[in-house]
Amino acid sequence: MAAISAIVIARNEEANLGDCLATVAWADERLVIDAFSTDGTTQGLPPDVRLIERSWTDFPDQRNTGLRLAVHDWVVFVDADERVPPNLSQEIQTRVGTEAFTGYWVPRRNRIFGRWMRGAGWWPDYQLRIMNRQHAAYVSDRSIHELVDVSGTVGRMENHLEHLSYVSVAQFRARQRLYAEAVADDYYRTGTRRRLTAVALQPLREFWRRLVSLRGYQDRGVGVLLATLMAEHEWRVQRALRERWKADGGGMSR
Repeated sequence: MAAISAIVIARNEEANLGDCLATVAWADERLVIDAFSTDGTTQGLPPDVRLIERSWTDFPDQRNTGLRLAVHDWVVFVDADERVPPNLSQEIQTRVGTEAFTGYWVPRRNRIFGRWMRGAGWWPDYQLRIMNRQHAAYVSDRSIHELVDVSGTVGRMENHLEHLSYVSVAQFRARQRLYAEAVADDYYRTGTRRRLTAVALQPLREFWRRLVSLRGYQDRGVGVLLATLMAEHEWRVQRALRERWKADGGGMSR
């Protein structure tokens, strides 16, 4: 069995971090990269947990820092609001380092508004969270919903990761407003332009994608609500991108 470092990226996660760390107590190293939290996130950590504090940059940079500072080559990334159930813990310990893979996708099960999701892109929400750091690096062109480049063959875990996600519509909308600005910044920085009609059409496409293509209808009223909220998020992205190009004097394509 390979030695494994479990890495948690945190910022103001007092309510979540302890329970998260408990589900990776089996790891050979538990490493927390904290962005100088202002609550009690870093207080009362178990003595074997290694704490690194650094200013927040973005998700790819924080995760690459974790890859660089981990003691062991095999790492498992777990967010503070995620939990590693016993079945997944056992599978990780059994398979990692014994197969010809340099990384693993993990199906993630999302709990939103008190409901375990069945569709709409939130199940199975595959995340590439297990990797050999000698073959992995996060790309820098996306500040959120980050992507990792893993050289070699990537496998898939059978058991799922649990994500205790949004508990209220207000929390969901507040987070998505922040994400929309970050996505618009990423688009603008890479020179992406959209037609003026995208402000209306992209939200409609996103609603259809979430509700129909990704089978959000399986979650009934919650599925419809989430498809609507994600359409609103897409509207915010397109509007913010348009504002950036207007301020730059470039406008948007027609």
